[in-house]
Amino acid sequence: MQLSRPARIALRAAAGLGFAFIYVPLALVLVNSFNRDRSASWPPSGLTFHWWSVAWENEGARAALWVSVKAGLGATAIALVLGTLIAFAVARHRFFGRDTVSFVVVLPIALPGIVTGIALNSAFSTVLEPLGVGLGMFTVIVGHATFCIVVVFNNVVARLRRTSSSYEEAAMDLGADTFRAFVDVTFPMVRSALLAGGLLAFALSFDEIVVTTFTAGPGIETLPIWIFNNMTRPQQAPVVNVVAAVLVLLSVIPIYAAQRLSADTAADSRI
Repeated sequence: MQLSRPARIALRAAAGLGFAFIYVPLALVLVNSFNRDRSASWPPSGLTFHWWSVAWENEGARAALWVSVKAGLGATAIALVLGTLIAFAVARHRFFGRDTVSFVVVLPIALPGIVTGIALNSAFSTVLEPLGVGLGMFTVIVGHATFCIVVVFNNVVARLRRTSSSYEEAAMDLGADTFRAFVDVTFPMVRSALLAGGLLAFALSFDEIVVTTFTAGPGIETLPIWIFNNMTRPQQAPVVNVVAAVLVLLSVIPIYAAQRLSADTAADSRI
């Protein structure tokens, strides 16, 4: 469809405003992390790496970073296993309620985080606490996995729907059992989708704060919660800017890698 010149200019201006609204605040956080002043004055009176060294030596920030990494890895592992199994069931088999299963799996990512957090907190308090399992790292990982499963499921099921099951059938006709057909044929076809889904799941878990607030017990502080707790402390403002900048950079890497893998997967499916 051909657009008139004014329409193209208007669309480009709207896109530019949208990107500016999203990325200018992120750029300001990054610049303020190098601001020589302790207060977030603008424009910066000078640039320095001093606050980066201070942030690195902050034990609370480093401990929170490690908690976020552990929670992200745990949630991603659960999401990869459950999301992949559900994707294969939905894409490769016909059964009663298949569409309902797909809807139930995708629903958690559409619900407001506070609703998911309250529901999980209530469930953990009702089911786990009588068994002696309180809120802690385990509940944080399970809480994150509820929405991380969605991105793995979506990536894998999309890949399977673009791939014919005739490849596995041909392998079995040649004598391969189910496990060998999966290892030699199916897994290579979905490998990039699994990796992309895992990277996106880790990025979602790493940035999560609302669900974490309701599922983390005493002593469990992820990096986003650490930032939130220290935002109102004037002496910590420069360190918070540095940690926020690091959080943005660490989130960009898996998202970019997942986007490239998804693009490569789509290109392979067209060959």
